[in-house]
Amino acid sequence: MTKKIFRSIFIVAIVVFFASVVFIMGALYNYYGSVQEKQLENELSLAAAGVEQSGMDYLEKLSGKESRLTWIAGDGTVVFDSYTDPSVMENHAEREEVRKAIKDGTGSSSRYSSTLTEQTLYYAQKLSDGSVLRISISRYTVLALTLSMVQPVLIVLVIALVLSLVLANGLSKKIVKPLESIDLERPLENNAYDELAPMLKRLEMQHRQIRNQREELKERRKEFEAVIRNMNEGLVLINSKGIILSINSSARVFMGAAGDCSGEAFISVERDHRISSMIKDTEKNGSAELQINRKNREYHLSASSVEVDGIISGVAILIFDITEKILAEQNRREFTANVSHELKTPLQSIMGSAELMENRIVKPEDLPQFAHRIRSEASRLVTLIEDIIHLSQLDEKADMPVEDFNLYEMAEEELETLGAAADAKHVLLSLEGDADTEAKGVRQLFHEIIFNLLDNAIKYNVDGGRATVNVRKENNDVVISVSDTGIGIPAEAHERIFERFYRVDKSHSKQIGGTGLGLSIVKHAVKYMDGMIAIDSEPGTGTTVIVTVPR
Repeated sequence: MTKKIFRSIFIVAIVVFFASVVFIMGALYNYYGSVQEKQLENELSLAAAGVEQSGMDYLEKLSGKESRLTWIAGDGTVVFDSYTDPSVMENHAEREEVRKAIKDGTGSSSRYSSTLTEQTLYYAQKLSDGSVLRISISRYTVLALTLSMVQPVLIVLVIALVLSLVLANGLSKKIVKPLESIDLERPLENNAYDELAPMLKRLEMQHRQIRNQREELKERRKEFEAVIRNMNEGLVLINSKGIILSINSSARVFMGAAGDCSGEAFISVERDHRISSMIKDTEKNGSAELQINRKNREYHLSASSVEVDGIISGVAILIFDITEKILAEQNRREFTANVSHELKTPLQSIMGSAELMENRIVKPEDLPQFAHRIRSEASRLVTLIEDIIHLSQLDEKADMPVEDFNLYEMAEEELETLGAAADAKHVLLSLEGDADTEAKGVRQLFHEIIFNLLDNAIKYNVDGGRATVNVRKENNDVVISVSDTGIGIPAEAHERIFERFYRVDKSHSKQIGGTGLGLSIVKHAVKYMDGMIAIDSEPGTGTTVIVTVPR
């Protein structure tokens, strides 16, 4: 803006200078021209009077003067000329000023030289004898006068240019300075030109609108970031140039990104060619899906194009961790197969015994033995079905009554309940811990936890071994620990023993009996009460299972 103002002021100054020079020279030229013409007229009058009195003698005395005098006879013949020999001069009868003088008494005319640099003025007056006296003078034209004054004009022009530059620079800075000092953040607080007041008011209004819109956008962005930050699913937004616009923590974990990679090229963060191909398919077809395994987890990627006014401006990618879903589906299939197998075995035994009895193949003395087998297998079926139903209730987190009770006394009851089974295996039972251990929770689940853990400690113990239950308080938790001196569990099976129907030693487990759901029930019961379970066991050294539940 300063340059434009400077240029404008400078141009105006130069134009004004040249206009002034032209105007002044024109005015002076006209003024001095009119003065010179008046002088010529006066000189002509004096010369005419002298010629009337003295004739040729007067004219000869005036020769050598600046003005040129010419005496012309009535027929146009030149009688006298102060500059040239009259004999060589042509007839002047047709000269304009001569004709006017003969006709009107006086006449004048002007003629330019061939170079247009000189103008000659002629004034003529008719004498009493009919002759004409003419006076003339040559003077510079405006063009010649201008050319003759080039040097002083150039000096003045240089001075004018310097002054114009200085003044234009100073004026432009002075004009712009108030504009440069305007605080655009607070337009109404500026003391600038009055003419800028409407613009500053409009700026203030726009500032308020922009601030409101910015705050609104900031709130929306915060809401959006809060939503995507708390999403379990990964979300990535990519623009049409492949730049990441937004990415949440779940997506960063999936891609292995260390920090926020917004603004980076997607291909520099995620180099899997399958995902790049999925993005290209999305840009072409509008959507695409991909299932990928990464770090032993299964992910499902769903990509959709984002269109603005019918033009694809980016791609949105949702990343779902479907590991649990796949595992649940796998567990469901395994559970179905295991349930079918566990139900099939006792049913086949029952059907076989019943068929033998129906066909009267069984001897009368063997009937009680077959009846006992049928009752035993039917009892096993009932227990299995009850355990399955109970597990389903725990999976569905059905509401169960919460009570206050003494956990130590409950453990004593379970030791009494399983005393006969321990005696049969020659296993010594003992109870340790705090007798005043109070708990608040689902009484039935605590019964099942202690019963199943103690039952396993007896079943999988050695003859003459020990099984110990320890009940205590730790901070805001209650801890149930069941230890045995039994056969132990290999490290690779520590995680799997809580699966339904899983048995470390299938042949030995079949001889011992049980449904294979005891530890699974323990795990689900502990999970139902937001507790934790841990196991410490090695083959041949026994097993310790520790359950921690909030009080």
